[in-house]
Amino acid sequence: MSVFNNKKTLLCLLLFSPLSQAAGTTETSGDIITALLPAIGYGSTFYMDDSEGREQFYYSFATNAAVTFGLKELVDKKRPNGEDNKSFPSGHTSLSFQSATFIQQRYGWKYAIPAYIAATYVGYSRVESDNHYMEDVIAGAAIGSLSSWLFTQSYEGFTITPTVSNGNYGLMINRRW
Repeated sequence: MSVFNNKKTLLCLLLFSPLSQAAGTTETSGDIITALLPAIGYGSTFYMDDSEGREQFYYSFATNAAVTFGLKELVDKKRPNGEDNKSFPSGHTSLSFQSATFIQQRYGWKYAIPAYIAATYVGYSRVESDNHYMEDVIAGAAIGSLSSWLFTQSYEGFTITPTVSNGNYGLMINRRW
């Protein structure tokens, strides 16, 4: 698909451009990337005329938001900078990994690698700026990734899913016809 060659280039330019470093701080560039990743993931569904992918993005986005913000209220953990008690899990990181995993699950690894690099940078920026502890970021990444993993199927109709049933482990391979 040569369509994605231009999108991949655009993604890299957007994520690592001078715009993302405009304010000169790790925190600000992480904030900008956090906004760009879901815009790129969701926007790709329009570019590909992919209404099924759009619906999958909605479900994964809503699940991620509900779990992340629900846990923030339940856990009530103070941030390292003392600003408030909403440290666990990291919302920026969960949103970034939800978007990166959506791109990976829907459109494949070759399009997701820059998104995962960017999402990892967002997690780093949250710890570096004293907004979160490492465990907050790891939990956010897991929640975001799982929310997309649960609801997103491959655009090309081929998925590999780990399975566990009655103490047995395996891989389920699906292909849409």
